[in-house]
Amino acid sequence: MPADYHGGESPFDFDHRYQGPAYTDDHHAWRATLRAFVDQEIMPHVDEWDEAGGFPRGLYKKAADVGLLGVGYPEEYGGTPVDDPFFLLVTAEEMARCSAGGINASLLVHNIGLPPVMAVGSDELKQRIAPQVLSGDKIHALAITEPSGGSDVANLKTRAVLDGDHYVVNGSKMFITGGMRADYYSVAVRTGGDGNAGISLLLIERDREGFTRTELKKQGWWASDTAALYFDDVRVPVENLIGEENKGFAGIMKNFNNERLWMSASANALARVCLEDALAWARDRQTFGQRLADHQVIRHKFAEMARKINATQAYLEQCAQRVAEGERPVADLSMLKVQSTLTMEFCAREAMQILGGAGYMRGCRVERIYREVRVMAIGGGSEEIMRDLVARQMGI
Repeated sequence: MPADYHGGESPFDFDHRYQGPAYTDDHHAWRATLRAFVDQEIMPHVDEWDEAGGFPRGLYKKAADVGLLGVGYPEEYGGTPVDDPFFLLVTAEEMARCSAGGINASLLVHNIGLPPVMAVGSDELKQRIAPQVLSGDKIHALAITEPSGGSDVANLKTRAVLDGDHYVVNGSKMFITGGMRADYYSVAVRTGGDGNAGISLLLIERDREGFTRTELKKQGWWASDTAALYFDDVRVPVENLIGEENKGFAGIMKNFNNERLWMSASANALARVCLEDALAWARDRQTFGQRLADHQVIRHKFAEMARKINATQAYLEQCAQRVAEGERPVADLSMLKVQSTLTMEFCAREAMQILGGAGYMRGCRVERIYREVRVMAIGGGSEEIMRDLVARQMGI
């Protein structure tokens, strides 16, 4: 047995894999802090929360206290101003270890809801909203997707008509993460003509008259509250306009790169979870007089899983380094999103094959990850949309 494989350790698991020179002592310290938080506050409850379809609201406050909610946000609003994508990678990886994407999606939903406010919102709006969200007292969701379309943001139908000092909003949103219990929603609406130029962003509070929600049941992400939103003559004060009227499309687009980097890091980390659990099982499981891991066909599965994970990790860190240097590598981040979710899909399938019936049982991390493959492949931009975006970036 190679020296790398002793005592159950592997050069491919979370603790012993190679980490490049971009990771500093600060990254390692943050990883240790987050590891302790996840192990203490999340891991013991994952199965219970997944079956219950949600987690206690108090987890937001605990996440804020450990610094999780504030990473990357200005100190004046209660955040920790870190302009380093490698902290994003560490956070995504450590959160993925719990294997429950729904917990992560709803607990950190403010990372898609709040950025438009921080990027283009007024100082008054930032001061009113951000401290409450980063402290864990309020939840902030993003509402873009509609029943008529998701990635085709430029053709959204929800309309906001100016009436004195209020906008009157009518329409609906679909598949909104955190949609049932969010307090604030960054909502894309049409205030002008067709296309990108007619889109604005509004901050809408949950208690506005005429604003209702319906819970949606899903294949995966069970612990995430996902909802359809309905706006029936909802009056929203003009002070809640995020940025300039008819220029909301830019505010929406600003966060897509970070979202795709986050989802890519999460997907590859989930693939690593599959490899870890399948490897541990194969070392202990006895079949036909030998360990399952001693069968060549199984060993080759592990080699292929590790190859894909390592290749994706290298690409992930390359993209993170380019972002750290001030680039906006749209095409590469799009390709990375595709590669990472395909790696996750492959590893979830192979791990399920290795685990057999045990992998099909609830309470197994691989079973949960297998259910969540599709939402990772579709969310943040589907494979088809990503590939087309790459082609356009290539000038084709």
